[in-house]
Amino acid sequence: MRTETRGMGLALIAMITVVVASNYLVQFPINDWLTWGAFTYPVTFLVTDLTNRFFGPHRARQVAYVGFALAILLSLWLADWRIAVASGTAFLVGQLLDIHIFDRLRRAAWWRAPFIGSALGSVVDTALFFTIAFAGTGLPLLTLMTGDLAVKLACALLFLAPFRALMNLLMPMPALQNG
Repeated sequence: MRTETRGMGLALIAMITVVVASNYLVQFPINDWLTWGAFTYPVTFLVTDLTNRFFGPHRARQVAYVGFALAILLSLWLADWRIAVASGTAFLVGQLLDIHIFDRLRRAAWWRAPFIGSALGSVVDTALFFTIAFAGTGLPLLTLMTGDLAVKLACALLFLAPFRALMNLLMPMPALQNG
């Protein structure tokens, strides 16, 4: 139980830190294709997938719910309200989709669950976030969405290496337990 409490605490701290940092950094465009938040946010999918692998989908959803609530409150302080609302909506839908897909694929080849879950979660997250946060603002919405999604998909692929390395340290949950 102590390991689970410590692990869940680390997952929550990581999730909140990454979401708050990303909500702050998304306010600073690099160019018409990217904001600085594009480079931090994909870590949320790695945190979710590791939590799901170690503790199961029930605990991964708990991290998503608590991370969502606390990150939104902190984001309201650091970012525009529209970014906080867009982030919360996109985060929750994208993370819950990732958790569901990951759990369904957990018995497939080791890379399928984290890659496919993160990739599909990223598509939904990107579409929701940029539409809610920036529609009607005059910012180059389609190029920002394209650039952001490209980074997220690249990270979904690149994060397979640390996922695999950490997976060897974690006890995988059986399929659909705590579902």
